[in-house]
Amino acid sequence: MKSYVARRAALIAQLQAKGGGVAIIPTAPEVRRNSDSDYPYRHDSYFYYLSGFTEPEAVIVLAVGKTTQSILFCREKNIEREIWDGFRYGPEAARATFGFDAAFPIAALEFEMPKLMADAPALHYALGSDSKLDAQVQTWLAAVRMQARAGITAPTTVHDIQVPLNEMRLTKDAGEIAIMQRAAAISSEAHARAMRVSRPGLTEYQIEAELLHEFRKNGSDFPAYTSIVATGANACVLHYRAGSSVLQDGDLVLIDAGCEFDGYASDITRTYPANGIFSGPQKELYEIVLAAQAVAIAAIKPGRTFIEGHDAAVRVLTQGMLDTGLLDTNKVGLLDDAIAKGDYRQFYMHRTGHWIGMDVHDVGDYREPAAGAPDGKEKPWRVLQAGMVLTVEPGIYVRPAPGVPERYWNIGIRIEDDARVTADGCDILSHAAPKTVAEIEAVMKH
Repeated sequence: MKSYVARRAALIAQLQAKGGGVAIIPTAPEVRRNSDSDYPYRHDSYFYYLSGFTEPEAVIVLAVGKTTQSILFCREKNIEREIWDGFRYGPEAARATFGFDAAFPIAALEFEMPKLMADAPALHYALGSDSKLDAQVQTWLAAVRMQARAGITAPTTVHDIQVPLNEMRLTKDAGEIAIMQRAAAISSEAHARAMRVSRPGLTEYQIEAELLHEFRKNGSDFPAYTSIVATGANACVLHYRAGSSVLQDGDLVLIDAGCEFDGYASDITRTYPANGIFSGPQKELYEIVLAAQAVAIAAIKPGRTFIEGHDAAVRVLTQGMLDTGLLDTNKVGLLDDAIAKGDYRQFYMHRTGHWIGMDVHDVGDYREPAAGAPDGKEKPWRVLQAGMVLTVEPGIYVRPAPGVPERYWNIGIRIEDDARVTADGCDILSHAAPKTVAEIEAVMKH
């Protein structure tokens, strides 16, 4: 639990620098699916980052003032409910296990919060993110204001607690990287398994089942997001879900899938031929996307900006579109013209990556938060630092259209890996997933 205690201490130090106050970080609520069945429970990422505690109905309160306390509110020990729902720590055991200064039953929150907020200069919580919490805060504030004649004052300012937490979460420590490496390794093997079992005649959902089997077999709690398994023209739908389409001989299969392990996500995409052999047009476009990913990866190192990898990938992709005739030079001009006008967006319409961590699209500004916008322009892009983790995912998606060579129609390709920024470059956490044409075809022979 040392890392969680250290994170709370680091956050408290930031709150002290702002003059103190009370921070409130709740976990996620349980959500009803239908009738008396709930969705599988998953804790809130901010809450887990500061606690390591996975039970529902829990709140962290950091009281920062003349005396400072980290407090956990959680469910009481209840042997009868444990028979039905499983183990509960209870406040005292949770306090000792997870390193809090104090712990109370969750039912005591309404009684304790006005006392903790009395004379606090500020509140620190995610205003507007949870209507129930907003209503509770208003009730607690009203209770404190009722004591004005006794000389007690209520907080007068509110700060978004997610702002400092986002900055903290953006750079991963060694323990987090180890977990993310494990998540990526599990997901890489799942992609290899999908390649090995794939053949014409199977459905997308059957391939999805192979992914989920590999995830769970290796200790993953959940998929990090809804898996994309798309065959043929479906691969040109960016957020397609695995459906009932049948893999056809000669089609590509695009899989965007990753598991969550110990609260951290992986995010990997591979594209491969259903029959195990790339056709000529498929291989042409695949090699372009692979080359685009290579230059984007080469741009990931401390001191470079987040956007440089995207810009590098766009140049390779756009040149490939011109070389193959996807873009007509007579209509769009040369490379720089096609990029400046955004003509490539017909076939490539998303960014080349995003932060990844506890959430698959993880927190953290993509532009420098402390930098001003010079002369009314946008803030500069974020400078990469060791410990940041981002995805690298260029693609090409060719829908049938006039003037587009028919041999490329309905080919959708994306290649995605998870990259950790190191002291002198980057480390690909998902390196074990087969990626080159030769690697993929070799795996699919067995």
